[in-house]
Amino acid sequence: MSLLGLPDGAGASPSVKLAATLTPERLGQGTTVGFAFAISAPSNRVLAPLVGVELSYPSNLGFALSGLGLETCQPATLAELGPKGCPPNSHMGFGSAVGQLAAEGTTVPEQAEVTIVRGPTREGHFALLFYVNGSEPVRAQLVFPGLLVPASPPFGGAVSLAVPLIPSWPEGPNVALVRLRSTLGPEHLTYYRDVKGKMLPYKPQGILLPRFCPRGGFGFAAVFAFADGSKARASAVVPCPRGAR
Repeated sequence: MSLLGLPDGAGASPSVKLAATLTPERLGQGTTVGFAFAISAPSNRVLAPLVGVELSYPSNLGFALSGLGLETCQPATLAELGPKGCPPNSHMGFGSAVGQLAAEGTTVPEQAEVTIVRGPTREGHFALLFYVNGSEPVRAQLVFPGLLVPASPPFGGAVSLAVPLIPSWPEGPNVALVRLRSTLGPEHLTYYRDVKGKMLPYKPQGILLPRFCPRGGFGFAAVFAFADGSKARASAVVPCPRGAR
C-alpha cells in the first residue's frame, strides 16, 4: 500500500535534490537516519504544491529492531494538543520545513517545525504522523499521514507520505512545500521504561546498521508527486565508513 498514487502528468517537472545521512555511521550498531530534500520550480513557472513523497531506503537497515515507536499517538490527539500530547515513547524524529507562498508577484517563505510520532497501525503497516507547526507568515498546524511500505529491490522499504494542501488564507493560494529536513532515530530523543515502579529515562537503540557495508554505500531514492500531476525523482548515497567492508 502506497500513499503516492498519482499518475505522471504532462507538465514540466520540478527539480529536486535529495540528501541522506547516518548518524553515527557505525556498522552493526544503531543509527539515526537523516533525510532532506529541496524542490525548485521549472523555469518561468509557479511551483505546484507537493502532494506526496515516497522515500526508499536500503534493504539492510534494521527498522524492525530500532526500538523506536514503542507507543502510538492518535491523529486527533496530535492535531489538538501537538506533540506534547503524545507519549514520549511514540516520538521518532524531528526536523524543519520551508514552504513557499506566491503572493503579489513575489514568493514569501513559510517556516515550520516538524515532529514525527508513531501512529496507529494501518492495514498492517507501521504508521507515521508528521506534525508540521507553521509560524510565519501563516500560522498553521497540520498532520501528514505516512506509512512504512514495501519497496522493490534493491531497496528494503519506503516511507510513503501524503502531503495535504496547505491553505494560506480564504481564497488565497496554497503554500508549496519546498524544503524538508528531518530525522528518524534516537538523536535528541528520550524514552522511559518502568523499573520497579519508577520511570527511568533511556535512549532507544536506533535503526540497526548491517555489520558489512553494501558495495557502493547506502543508497536512497525518492519520488515526489505534485498537484498538477507532475512527478520528480532524486537519489542520494551515504558512502561506506572509511576502512569498512
